[in-house]
Amino acid sequence: MSSMQSNSSANVTFVRPAAFFINGFFNLPHAKYYYVFLSLVYFVTVLGNTFIMCIIYLARRLHTAKYIAVFHLAFSDLCGSSALIPKVIDTFLFEHQVVSYEACLANMFFVYHFMNTQSLTLLVLAYDRLVAICFPLRYHAIVTKQAMFLIIGVMWIFSLTYLSILVGFVNTLSFCRSVVINSYFCDQGIMYRLACNDNSINILMGKISFGLLMCTPLILIIISYFCIALALLNIAHGADRNKAMKTCTSHLILVAISYLPVLSNNIAAVTTPINPNTRIINNSLTQTIPPMLNPIIYTLKTEEVMQSIKELYKRSRMCVTVEINIKCSGRI
Repeated sequence: MSSMQSNSSANVTFVRPAAFFINGFFNLPHAKYYYVFLSLVYFVTVLGNTFIMCIIYLARRLHTAKYIAVFHLAFSDLCGSSALIPKVIDTFLFEHQVVSYEACLANMFFVYHFMNTQSLTLLVLAYDRLVAICFPLRYHAIVTKQAMFLIIGVMWIFSLTYLSILVGFVNTLSFCRSVVINSYFCDQGIMYRLACNDNSINILMGKISFGLLMCTPLILIIISYFCIALALLNIAHGADRNKAMKTCTSHLILVAISYLPVLSNNIAAVTTPINPNTRIINNSLTQTIPPMLNPIIYTLKTEEVMQSIKELYKRSRMCVTVEINIKCSGRI
């Protein structure tokens, strides 16, 4: 009898709200200009990543295992920005700050999923460079198109499964204190603090997520480049060493702009109190700027991509010239 009473009281106290209120900035003047800036960032992100995906699709010389991973990175960047920025603009620029419970969890899932695939794809590209430089004679036997598709498939299965569990644990929380999320999207790290029941499993999952999805790929990338550095030291000719190093430049820049801001924000959050507005600006820029810069870096810093762009441009010019000649001869 007592157990039935305790169960009924638990059901009474458990609160699942119909919606959340995304609070955003606290009394920040001219905040709408920042959301307009994010709109421009999103426009450049869509343009850049669509461009690099089209180049990889059209240029036959880029139909390799490495550029399958680069294509996937551009796709993840595009989808990640599309999951975040349009919703942020709709929420704050058009003042739709009330978000339904289900829509909030869906937004959280897709934002974190594509952040995760971006991080893991950078690890895959580090693996590609490791094999290319340390085992050059076996590279084409190890890093095949089939192997790359398999790796990406496993990556998606892992990410979808893990984040389904992570988001699923939010359903165990009772939100009887507040439904105001002091962030710019449905942030799991903020939401579990609103719970009035035991949230220890959510805190643990948050720590595991940061360690498993952010720190582990970065550590493995660092180990990869340590092995690459040792292999480069064994290359006798300076010209060959420089050529090998140039193939890693664009990837190293991507790693730096993707991981350093995230680590800096997390270290700063642990060591010093951060103004909520500063935290929102730092975190939103960390999530939105790298996807915008990635295709620009790969276009400007990768010789194969630049050469492919030139070839496609020449081919299109030739096609236009042929069409003009055909039309002129037809008139004659």
